[in-house]
Amino acid sequence: MSEVRVRFAPSPTGPLHIGGVRTALYNYLFAKKHQGKIILRIEDTDQSRFVKGAENYIIESLNWCGIKFDESIINKGDYGPYRQSDRKEIYREYAEKLIEEGNAYYAFDTSEELDEMRSRMKKAGVPSPQYNSITRSSMKNSISLSEDEVKSRLNNDEKYVIRIKMPRNEEVKIHDVIRGWVVVNTNNMDDKVIFKSDGMPTYHLANVVDDYLMKISHVIRGEEWLPSAPLHVLLYKFLGWGKEMPKFAHLPLILKPDGNGKLSKRDGDRLGFPVFPIKWINPDNGDVSLGYKEQGYITEAFINMLSLLGWNPGTTQEIFSMNELIQSFSLDRVGKAGAKFDFDKTKWFNQQYLRAKNKEDLANELQIILKENNIKMDDKFVASVCNQLKERATFVKDMWLEGAYYFSAPTTYDEKTIRKKWKEDTPRFLSELKIRLEKISDFSSINIEIEFKKYLEDNDLGMGRLLPAFRLALTGLGMGPSLFDIASLLGKTETIMRMEVALNTIKS
Repeated sequence: MSEVRVRFAPSPTGPLHIGGVRTALYNYLFAKKHQGKIILRIEDTDQSRFVKGAENYIIESLNWCGIKFDESIINKGDYGPYRQSDRKEIYREYAEKLIEEGNAYYAFDTSEELDEMRSRMKKAGVPSPQYNSITRSSMKNSISLSEDEVKSRLNNDEKYVIRIKMPRNEEVKIHDVIRGWVVVNTNNMDDKVIFKSDGMPTYHLANVVDDYLMKISHVIRGEEWLPSAPLHVLLYKFLGWGKEMPKFAHLPLILKPDGNGKLSKRDGDRLGFPVFPIKWINPDNGDVSLGYKEQGYITEAFINMLSLLGWNPGTTQEIFSMNELIQSFSLDRVGKAGAKFDFDKTKWFNQQYLRAKNKEDLANELQIILKENNIKMDDKFVASVCNQLKERATFVKDMWLEGAYYFSAPTTYDEKTIRKKWKEDTPRFLSELKIRLEKISDFSSINIEIEFKKYLEDNDLGMGRLLPAFRLALTGLGMGPSLFDIASLLGKTETIMRMEVALNTIKS
């Protein structure tokens, strides 16, 4: 295999969907697997759909995802510019070349004339009217008009587009790495616009020209572009680049969790999960869409989850580091069918990665939340809290939401637990336990547990008779992590104080 060069080429028309992130990821994994390079190219030819801030958002999103590019608008290489709006004149040159060689033509039709043509064709019984070899002869273009009239229109700066001249009854074959051979007859294809009246190329011309000039070896993109692939094959042929044409791989869709169809933002809003990697603020109305980053997801967990949406490693392994993904990834194991998004599985991935993190790193993240809530705690103490809670947490924020009692004594107590477990004699048992705990010199978890169980044994009590009340006094809750670990971490003074407050507050 010659040098592998792939590209991710998003359009700055809005926030980056996780489907786009997966495309970038698969390109990245493929490039790194083969010691190749990945290029970030901004495809902003559709100026009418340009959204302010979208380009920066794309770059920030990919940075958070850990997808690093060898060449981009920031990390410039030898094949720039890497923003299509900076390459306008390059595309014009090739559009004119196509016209000169009879493979494209000027079209001067107005929108009204195009509408009239479609209306006429529908009345004639054509269900899907097209601008093609049949209709072009009745339209205003450089094929139907005289050479002098064409020159006159051009000299008068009359608006025009450039259309590809689709040949009649030719079979266009394209081999897709994932889907095999795809064959389309040109009679089923229309004369697509390849250069617009605003002086910008359409996606079709621009991406072919750029892929050739940037020496792209493999085009790995979403399946929504598969219907356009035969047109791109023809453009390679018409421009004399057939032998340099890249290999194509069209990725399956990420499907909504329920029902059919592509995963959308609407699905996320409806079912309560993000579809963007990081926060997006709509510049038009200020609406905020939180991303996986703001929801507390670990980057590696997000990437791991995304990698398995469409790719099967061929083993039972589910947890992959980025390096493991690089070594394992193969386009041969990318499926043809769409992959259903599973948000519960996404949370499971985050849980696994959170558990694998060391307590100090988790403490650093939890300290940020504590500071936001005006709580100042020793780093070592916070790390110990994280160590106790991480097996029960999905996100770092869960440690705050579910473990607030570590940082401040409870002011309320779970009513259900009080009703079921706080009996008439509970205060006496708890008071006697308190006296015993006060006598422990080494207030370790094991010593607290030994003394607790000894008290139960001495008083012929079951665990359920006192443990819930003890937990209620320390945490205000009816359930949680090991109570003896909690008491040890809180320390003897705090534990005893909380027991006293509960005895004076809780009434059965």
